[in-house]
Amino acid sequence: MTASLLLCADPLRPTRCDPHFAPQAAAARLAGATVALIDHDALLAGRADEAVRRVPQGLGPAWYRGWMIPAAAYADLDAALAVRGARLCTGPPMYRRAHELPGWYDAFADVTPTSAWTACAPYQPPPPTVLAAVAATLPAGPGIVKDYVKSRKHDWDQACYLPDLADTAAVHRVVARFVELQEDTLAGGIVLRAFEPLRRAAGEARVWWLDGEPVLSTAHPDTPGLRPRPALDSIRPAVRALACRFVTTDLAQRTDGTWRVIEVGDGQVSDLPVGTDPATLITPLLAGTR
Repeated sequence: MTASLLLCADPLRPTRCDPHFAPQAAAARLAGATVALIDHDALLAGRADEAVRRVPQGLGPAWYRGWMIPAAAYADLDAALAVRGARLCTGPPMYRRAHELPGWYDAFADVTPTSAWTACAPYQPPPPTVLAAVAATLPAGPGIVKDYVKSRKHDWDQACYLPDLADTAAVHRVVARFVELQEDTLAGGIVLRAFEPLRRAAGEARVWWLDGEPVLSTAHPDTPGLRPRPALDSIRPAVRALACRFVTTDLAQRTDGTWRVIEVGDGQVSDLPVGTDPATLITPLLAGTR
């Protein structure tokens, strides 16, 4: 049975697909799949029933491809779709496990920078004593800060890089700025990660995995002109240990030549870089239902 595809509607023309995802909609239709639209804005506003009102009754199994969804809102989407006879191929617990670092970290601990975290709410950075305790569990030296889902690497000096994890005042200053800039999008809490020097000029690779196997390797959306070819022998066991159906791994090469996992994500909310033929992802994805 071929899965259907759920995509985000255009906020200005809600009966049409968001233009960003239109090529994926076309690829799905060419593969013979049903394409249905959800209202992403309504979902994030807590109106899940309204968000799925254009989803046909009895749709059956479906993959989502669209803008990022917080884990709690994804669970709301799953429940609203179930009422209409639709089933997300990735259930809410699996989505959270791949989407948030505390969910995927244990499976990838050997192939990703050492990390530790603490929960916090938007606009409420952890106090310096809490951050110091988290930092003390990491190797001495520099680090970075992110939330459970995203970093602010484009605000490197003021809201990402931590020159010395032992400098409690500086760590708190950068973390507080990170929390301020994240506003109400802060996901879950604060993650501190050991900094590892990377071959930045080579760019990152995004590898797409379906049921434990790589189905596509692309550039990272931030560097679409760079397409490194990562070695996957050490990554495949971690992906399989995670036991999530559709995930992405963003990989970069450390300066010593070792490939490292920079980020893991649920594949449904991972963006395709410009210039990628959407059929190379959509075709195997739609065939991968159970």
